[in-house]
Order: sequence, then structure tokens, then C-alpha cells
Amino acid sequence: MYEQDTLAAIVDVRPGATRVLERHRLDYCCGGGRTLADACAEAGIDVEPVLAELARADQAGAAEPAPWTAMTPTQLVDHLEATHHRYLHDELPRLTALVDKVVGVHGDRHPELVRVRDSFGLLRGDLEPHLAKEERILFPMIRQLDAAVDAPAFHCGNLANPIRVMLAEHDRAGELLQRLRTLTDDHLPPADACGSYRALYEGLERLERDTHLHVHKENNVLFPAVVALEAARSHPAVGVPVEPRLSAPRS
Repeated sequence: MYEQDTLAAIVDVRPGATRVLERHRLDYCCGGGRTLADACAEAGIDVEPVLAELARADQAGAAEPAPWTAMTPTQLVDHLEATHHRYLHDELPRLTALVDKVVGVHGDRHPELVRVRDSFGLLRGDLEPHLAKEERILFPMIRQLDAAVDAPAFHCGNLANPIRVMLAEHDRAGELLQRLRTLTDDHLPPADACGSYRALYEGLERLERDTHLHVHKENNVLFPAVVALEAARSHPAVGVPVEPRLSAPRS
């Protein structure tokens, strides 16, 4: 069980599995199309302990499909804005103030904090325009498509085009989150860390977990559903299957 399931499918069947996958650094959002066996092999870890942890999670309670798997595209974009987008709008400014404070107090003794601040600044600088593009452009088009009988004519051609841009930006966010994890020694504060220092690292870890789940819901649930829906609206007699994740352009 689970070994040949994709990471995305595991999370959708048992949302609590995210804790296991996060603990083993298995990327279920941007890399959610891989099977658990392949992801473990690529990470150089034994799949058996991961399977054992997932089995223990199953024993703790019946696996139930995640609520977002039953949402329409409109319901899902509403959910994303009300939860993950709202979280980022609130949390990014708070973490900016916190990292500036911690660098000011501890930066001399812990010079890596300057790189933490710079990397976090890059992440915020990427995420806020990304959220705006989704809220002002892509999500309204998704709602329009969901309410239509025939596929609307969009200025971007079809929705697969802006979705590819979002996928590439998700990949970039994942890289920056990984950089922050490396710079903070897996979000482990040093022995001389004050309360603000510890709060910063805890906040960065929560940000990583929330963003991973956020990206999973878009990459592996919303975007494939939108591409399939647009194909069905354009060719109602055909129905075009889609892969779990579109390929993002690589530089």
C-alpha cells in the first residue's frame, strides 16, 4: 500500500500524510506526480520506514479523502484565497519585521541570518506578485470557465498558458524555501537564540509547510481539473485526459 501511489494521491487520500512526507523531505507539491518508491529512491532514503510511518498514521484513524478533492474549481479557488492566500498576506509582513529584528540583534554573532533575511526577501518578492496574478487574473478566469457552458475566449489563449507560468513560479518558491531550510539548519535555532529568534524559525517552518500544501492543491488538484474542464468545454464530445501536472518551462 502506498509504495506505487503518487505523493499527491497519498496526500489527497490522507491529508495527515503531509507530516510524514515533510519529515522525510519528500516533495509532494511540485514533485507530487512521482510514486513514493521513486521519490524515496531519488532522495536516497529507504522506503520501508516511510511506509511504516504511513501505516501507523492509518491505524490512528480511517483515511478519508481530503475535502479539497471534492470541490469544484470555483470552490477551490475560493478556498485557496480564504486560507492560504490570506495566511500569506498576514504572515509575510510579520516575518519580515521579525527577521529584521533578529538580524539587528543577533546578526553579528550569526552572520548566516543576513542570508536568511535576503532569501526570505526574495521569497516574499516572488510570492506577493504571484498571489496578485492569481487573485486578479487567473482565478477570475477559472470562475468564468466554471460558470460557462462553452469555453470562453481568453486573452491568453487557453488557461494552460498562465498555469504554466504559475507552475514555474511555484518551483522557484520551492527552491527558496529549501534554501531557507538549509540556511537555518532545518529551522533549528542555536542555543543562544532569544524568543524572537525562535519565533522566526518556527514561523519559517510553518510557512514552508503551508506553502507546500498550498502548492499541492494548485499543482495537483486545481490546475489539472481546470485544464480538463476547459478541454471538455471546448470539445464536449471528446474529453481530453490530462497529466496530474503540466510541465513548467525550464530555463
